[in-house]
Amino acid sequence: MKVLCLSNGHGEDAIAVRILEALQQEAPTLELAALPIVGEGRAYEKLNIPIIGAVKQMPSGGFIYMESKQLWRDVRGGLLRLTWEQYKAIRCWVKSSKDGALVLAVGDLVPLLFAWLSGASYAFVGTAKSEYYLRDEQGWLSPKTRKEGWAGSVYYPWERWLMSRKRCKGVFPRDTLTSKVLQRWSIPVFDLGNPMMDGIQTVVTNCQETDEQEEIRALTFVLLPGSRVPEAYENWRQILQATPLLMQRFRGRSPLFLGAIAPTLDLDPLEKSLGEMGWKPQPRNPLTLPINDPNALVFTQDRATLVLTQSTYSDCLQAADFAIAMTGTATEQFVGLGKPAIALPGKGPQCTYAFVEAQSRHLGPSLILAPQPQNVASIVDSLLGDPDRLQLIAANGKQRMGQPGAARKIARCLLEVSGTC
Repeated sequence: MKVLCLSNGHGEDAIAVRILEALQQEAPTLELAALPIVGEGRAYEKLNIPIIGAVKQMPSGGFIYMESKQLWRDVRGGLLRLTWEQYKAIRCWVKSSKDGALVLAVGDLVPLLFAWLSGASYAFVGTAKSEYYLRDEQGWLSPKTRKEGWAGSVYYPWERWLMSRKRCKGVFPRDTLTSKVLQRWSIPVFDLGNPMMDGIQTVVTNCQETDEQEEIRALTFVLLPGSRVPEAYENWRQILQATPLLMQRFRGRSPLFLGAIAPTLDLDPLEKSLGEMGWKPQPRNPLTLPINDPNALVFTQDRATLVLTQSTYSDCLQAADFAIAMTGTATEQFVGLGKPAIALPGKGPQCTYAFVEAQSRHLGPSLILAPQPQNVASIVDSLLGDPDRLQLIAANGKQRMGQPGAARKIARCLLEVSGTC
């Protein structure tokens, strides 16, 4: 049995790798391969999984649905040629897999369509869509979302058609609500959780404590600018604009800012922005930091500390009380820990106002939209003064994102439905 994984984005690659790693552990003799439809798929390198076809980083970073001009930029950058080459690579891989093949599509319509076109059996892990964009357990969010849900689901009829084909062996939605809606049709739905939370241990958020010790504890923020270049550098500058008022309002709690930076980003532009905002580099003192990164860069200003790290992402999420976020996957993982995230709309192509607004519907009360960086401090102040709201946020995040362990459940299910075990 051979498995080819198709994914279309940085976050999707990471989710795919978790499932493939679980497959390796469950069935070591499986032959695994991958083809990232968007980007270069560096996440697959960690497992030494071969990439079977052409890959290329497009100008839009995969977000051609945000603006029509992004699609045109990608077309000029070779999108059509790349798509054709990838399709041929998939078909060639299927033909060479005489002992059976399963195509695992992770992401949205694009890898799902490629999986169907492959001619092989396939399965789909839907990471991009959730019924929470349109409704919650009580019903439609608004008349507008009811209109948007004209198809009866966040998944359109043509997407459901691809999911209901005989060759589709399993569909794995990202949450229970979406699973229940898709079960209305003849789709092989399995509600096994969201692999996005695997490797991110759920912890009790400190900002819900109300004792005297909590009142003087350092208030910790994780800063999430995203991973796409050059957008992430502009996002970082925007996030930093929120720090002066936070330092002023919470000066007595010695604010700690943890910059969780993707390894693909160059730190020089980030350090330059810090210097422009008055942050001064300091020697690293491991005894004062909640993360263990010998290469972390430390900066101070007034009574606040800011840390740049590229290797302790999970530790940053767990240590922080709040996130100031301009990204997708990382924001959702933070919310899944039961903590509040504050989102800032950017210039795109990913983090636009439309993206953040949709994300706030998806994550419900766990994500608060701040129109401007200067609004962040007042939002934090309001949350700290409302323990009932923080308790609601904690329960909501875990409900919408699920518990760790989904990757292994999905891997075992894939082996069963494909007849491998």
